[in-house]
Amino acid sequence: RVPIFALTSVPRSCGHSCTMVNFTIPMLRAIMDRPKQIRNMSVIAHVDHGKSTLTDSLVAAAGIIAMATAGDQRLTDTRADEAERGITIKSTGISLYNEISQEEISDDRMPKDSEGREFLINLIDSPGHVDFSAEVTAALRITDGALVVVDSIDGVSVQTETVLRQALAERIKPVLAINKLDRGFLELQLDSESMYSNFTKHVENVNVTISTYHDSAMGEDLQVYPEKGTVAFSAGLHGWAFTIPQFARIYAKKFGVSVDKMTERLWGENYFVAAEKKWSSESEASHRAFNMFILDPIGKVIQCCMNDQMDKLQKMLTSLNVTMKKDDLELRAKPLMKRVMQAWLPAHKALLEMMICHLPSPHAAQRYRAELLYTGPADDATCSGIRNCDPNAPLCLYVSKMVPGADKGRFIAFGRVFSGTITSGVKVRIMGPNYVPGQKGDLNIKSIQRIVIFMGRRQDPVESVPVGNTCGMVGVDQFLVKTGTICSAEDAFPMKDMKFSVSPVVRCAVEPKNPQDLPKLVEGLKRLAKSDPMVIITIEESGEHIVAGAGELHMEICLKDLQDDFMNGAPLKISDPVVSYRETVTEETGQECMSKSPNKHNRLYFKCAPLGDELTDHIDKGEMTPRDDIKIRGRVLADDYGWDVEIARKIWAFGPDISGPNLIVDATKAVQFLNELKDSVVGGFNWVTKEGVMCEENMRGIVFSILDVTMHADAIHRGGGQIIPTARRVMYAAQMISEPRLMEPMFLVEITCPEGAMGGIYSCLNRRRGMVFEENQRPGTPLYNVKAYLPVAESFGFDSDLRAQTSGQAFPQCVFDHWQLMPGDPMVEGKTRDELIAGIRKRKGLTPEMPPLDRYKDKL
Repeated sequence: RVPIFALTSVPRSCGHSCTMVNFTIPMLRAIMDRPKQIRNMSVIAHVDHGKSTLTDSLVAAAGIIAMATAGDQRLTDTRADEAERGITIKSTGISLYNEISQEEISDDRMPKDSEGREFLINLIDSPGHVDFSAEVTAALRITDGALVVVDSIDGVSVQTETVLRQALAERIKPVLAINKLDRGFLELQLDSESMYSNFTKHVENVNVTISTYHDSAMGEDLQVYPEKGTVAFSAGLHGWAFTIPQFARIYAKKFGVSVDKMTERLWGENYFVAAEKKWSSESEASHRAFNMFILDPIGKVIQCCMNDQMDKLQKMLTSLNVTMKKDDLELRAKPLMKRVMQAWLPAHKALLEMMICHLPSPHAAQRYRAELLYTGPADDATCSGIRNCDPNAPLCLYVSKMVPGADKGRFIAFGRVFSGTITSGVKVRIMGPNYVPGQKGDLNIKSIQRIVIFMGRRQDPVESVPVGNTCGMVGVDQFLVKTGTICSAEDAFPMKDMKFSVSPVVRCAVEPKNPQDLPKLVEGLKRLAKSDPMVIITIEESGEHIVAGAGELHMEICLKDLQDDFMNGAPLKISDPVVSYRETVTEETGQECMSKSPNKHNRLYFKCAPLGDELTDHIDKGEMTPRDDIKIRGRVLADDYGWDVEIARKIWAFGPDISGPNLIVDATKAVQFLNELKDSVVGGFNWVTKEGVMCEENMRGIVFSILDVTMHADAIHRGGGQIIPTARRVMYAAQMISEPRLMEPMFLVEITCPEGAMGGIYSCLNRRRGMVFEENQRPGTPLYNVKAYLPVAESFGFDSDLRAQTSGQAFPQCVFDHWQLMPGDPMVEGKTRDELIAGIRKRKGLTPEMPPLDRYKDKL
């Protein structure tokens, strides 16, 4: 890939052709007041399917970069390492102003509610890599429409489905762009019919995902149809694209039929037999209307350009009414093809038409998104302000991420106004994610210093921003960590927090090489936590600083940022990546365990049992929570999981952290004053589930039942100090004699590769305890899709190892999928106990041997 020269100032002139930015900030600010003329959209897709490249032609249409460089420049990849690796890491926002002429979209095809021909498009280019899917979630929250990009050869892959599912969960309307058509014409030289069948497959696959996850509250059918203009076909690198209605308008004049009729004929089972000049619904493939009228002309033009048949090309251009500059016609091969195709089918026209006609304005979208986004009652002033998209309602703004600002260490809060108008210098209520309405915690009442609009690589200050627009705010970063809500009304509730589809399972310990850099590190970690929506930073009891991320690439980028940007290059010692395990049990306790309190006056009798995978997953996904109705929850447990109804209604707590996948239930009969102990026992339970007995890792999938309690008559002798340690000891004892096991996190790896590379994949996975569970060939391509499970602990260096094995042909993507029991009993001597558990205990500063059972289990 061509290294991109970093643009520092406004790109006024790029190389040979000078372009002027064709809008000014005041024009932009004026159109912001008309919510019906705004489109907020994000570009989402699988990694390397061409999101940033496609965005470029839109940016070029607004005159920010030269048409000639669009596609190679990738303006939205703003960081140096993004340009160098050729992937997007952070999502970037850019606002584009476009005026649509009469011939581009005629009056009858303009959206019904529009008020004029100028449109403002707030576009967010998001990363495609699995490790950065938190960035995608953040981008989706503040947009209303999504442009889903699919590679015309590779098709819909796992990551495409994941981001599409995230979009539909946020009630976002998708439109589709099938990208990289040039590969079909040039690289694979496919014939029209096989290209057509590829396209139908991709459209079908996308529609399957949409219909599976779509939300009925959005009303209309969300599926995409080429004949309705919700699918564009494009080649981002060469900057051309078309939709079927576009071609239909050209041909409708020629055939003398209405545009709508022609549109229907250009897709699907419609054939035109030229010899008889008749339309029919079956014939041979070469007569299919889509192939004949669309793909063949494009193919011919491309061939003429590539084979230097200039006179033939001139004839075709004249019949297409395309005029070319003289010096453009002196180019040859690919550059010539790029200019010709850009002149004939410019990408921005097709994409803009699709966005303007088929994506909702904030005015339309906030109607059905309001109830999903707002946590408070649906009839208060703020919520109705969101629903009606009212600039005079109370302010409500969601901050979805922090963007590093120009000053070192400061951040600009990037978000979208959902209701009201935000003005600089006015006092507002800044609510963090832990704010509870009616309380003072995590709430700051401060004024906003400055408001900016994002323009790719630079920011332009404005006075105020009305509803439906995205903007950046300076001076909020000290009150918010990652996300939050900014409101003006006293009674306003915060917006719902975002749910990420990946979880941080890879952890590294960091420490400075020179001890005097420690304050720098602490400060740097704070900034790192702000800059990335996903990273979690904790301080262990042993004083280590732990950084947790979603995968190897994510960790690498975060640690590089930490060292270079947030600590000014102070050297760090970074431990090998550590994986967090979970502890569980596999059998019900054979005998009841008893522990006495330190003063020997109270006894607790406990048992524990495994919860079962299904129920554990239910709790993990949040389908069963401590806030559920007791009777309904009891019914479900009794019917689906065979619990005793009496016990199922007496769940005391979920743990760790209020909603974790472990339970404590009260299975006692006729014990008096048991409720007085409830808080102490639950306190002990939360402590235990955070640090299990084997190596102080979290527990998962264990249910503890209280069988019997004998306690001292005097309340003073059964306080927390007596009960909590006892409860902890008895639960440890129960865990130790119920066949305890460790669980390790598993990645779902999806590998795309040609057939020849399959052997390398299998040998590579077998060495790393991986397990292939599905492989299928992609129809119409020589590629195979292999899905496998791989333990996270074995995944470090897997990428490079796999590429070495298959000489770079295989492309892996890892996503955390589930927890799996580890083979090997940790209680008997062997590899699990002596290497794995001893290693974890040593790292945490515990004795390498596990404590004996009689430390926890008492005899009568």
